[in-house]
Amino acid sequence: MQPLALSTESRMIAGAVLLTVVTIQVGGWFMTRIARGEVPMTDFQKSFARAGHGHAGVLVLLGLIGLLYADATGLTGVLLWVARLGVPVAAILMSAGFFAASAGRNATRPNRFIWVLWTGALSLAAGVISLGAGLLTA
Repeated sequence: MQPLALSTESRMIAGAVLLTVVTIQVGGWFMTRIARGEVPMTDFQKSFARAGHGHAGVLVLLGLIGLLYADATGLTGVLLWVARLGVPVAAILMSAGFFAASAGRNATRPNRFIWVLWTGALSLAAGVISLGAGLLTA
């Protein structure tokens, strides 16, 4: 078995992504405050807070796993960078989009910042498509 060798770029991205886990931990603490009723929110806002927190955690993990695979592809240039960064950027944008789109007092539907969520969804799609295609053609 060969030892895992990450490129310098993937190693640096992985280190930065791992540091973001602390923000997910803080989000978990905030979620406990919501669950205890300490933060007044509508049902809509609670559901978007749960979705934002859940997407952050899952996509950070997927992004870290994707970095392991990105260096195994034959991709170069822009496509390699999309494969490396698409999912981690989606983790930021999608979770931020859920929170931003539900901000405001007594909100019951998404506000104009819903575009941040959809931009994250596009980043996720670009990242996994380029990574998957790169692995299939390597």
